[in-house]
Amino acid sequence: MFSIEHDFDATVITLVDEGAPHLEEDVVINAFEDCVTVEQFDPRNEAMLRVTLSRAQLSDLAAALDLPEGVYRLRRPR
Repeated sequence: MFSIEHDFDATVITLVDEGAPHLEEDVVINAFEDCVTVEQFDPRNEAMLRVTLSRAQLSDLAAALDLPEGVYRLRRPR
C-alpha cells in the first residue's frame, strides 16, 4: 500500500509494507525540485536513515530497473 501527498515544496510518497510475517518499516520518499530523499526508520539504531539522490541519479535508477547486467551511461538532453 502507498500514499501520495502534495506539500508546498515536495511530493511525499509513503510505502507501507503489508501482508508478510516480517514487515519492514515504512519508506518515505520526498520528491523536491532538485533532489529526491528516501527515508526509513532503523529500529536497531532507533534512527531515521536518509539517502539523497540527484534527479540524474533518480533517472539512472529508473532506467536500471529495466536493463540487464552491465555498465551504462544515459544520454541526457542538452
